[in-house]
Amino acid sequence: MARTKLIAAAALLLSSMAWTAASAEEWPSKSIRLIVPYAPGGYTDTVARITGNYLQKTFGQTVIVENRAGGGGIVGTDFVSKLPGDGYALCVCSIGAVSIAPVAQGVKYDPLKDLTPISIISTIPQTVIVNPSVPAKSMQELVDYAKANPGKLSFGSSGAAGLMYFSVALFQARTGTKMTHVPFKGGAPATAAVVSGEVNLSFTNMTDALPQMEANTVRAIAVTSEKRSEFAPDLPTVAEAILPNYSAESWNAIMAPGGTPAPVVEKLSQALKKMADDPEVKKAMAVVGASTVFTTPDQFRAAIATELDQWKELMKEIRGNKT
Repeated sequence: MARTKLIAAAALLLSSMAWTAASAEEWPSKSIRLIVPYAPGGYTDTVARITGNYLQKTFGQTVIVENRAGGGGIVGTDFVSKLPGDGYALCVCSIGAVSIAPVAQGVKYDPLKDLTPISIISTIPQTVIVNPSVPAKSMQELVDYAKANPGKLSFGSSGAAGLMYFSVALFQARTGTKMTHVPFKGGAPATAAVVSGEVNLSFTNMTDALPQMEANTVRAIAVTSEKRSEFAPDLPTVAEAILPNYSAESWNAIMAPGGTPAPVVEKLSQALKKMADDPEVKKAMAVVGASTVFTTPDQFRAAIATELDQWKELMKEIRGNKT
């Protein structure tokens, strides 16, 4: 039995080496799936389509964007973590399912073992938007109203595992407020719910907020980043308005299933490095309020490890202040 296992392990190693030497040189030789763990139309979906178009031009192979929404990004991310690491399936992952959910509620994948970090490709602040019927024109007025009416205000998010949810949870913990959570399958439908009045507010991605801000269908009162956004410079940060040191900024990144060969990771890394500096990509990202970013696989892996530690501490704060 031991000899059989040893032979099997040796065969697996040899096949892996053969793949690395030959197949990696030819990669990609067929279409690539780009999994989006959120509903169509939102920030992550938009970034995925911009990225997919760029990779398709770069590698000369069709890139198919596939939406697998649910669980604040967990469903799609988990799906990718179970796929073969052959370079033909990638994830446009985000902070919620990668750095928050694993410590907030537990998931069936390890983001540093079952997924291969390649590069963060965009960052975006969240925007605090309220339905015009909400009697709050500033963060202070929002807090005052929420405190006077516990549980009356409802907020939409992409699900109880994502940054949209936990940015509000952290906000509630630090302000002593209590609002009612209503989950959706992505940022776009959560934002649409604020417009329709189905929910009162959302800490939504700038991508989803900008069109509604321009159409005056919502009232924007702050951004959640450390600094004001160049796309909405008149909006104060939550930190300067009411909560010093508060910050919640979303990112999207390309990740692959665990075990993806290093040569494939390197090819993708080099392509994404060039994408971050591409004028057309920068312009397309800017239209939706996002900024292009590039990190090496090692830098990205280190960033995830740091965020996991940070959110462990923030979870203690959030849970310690629940009533």
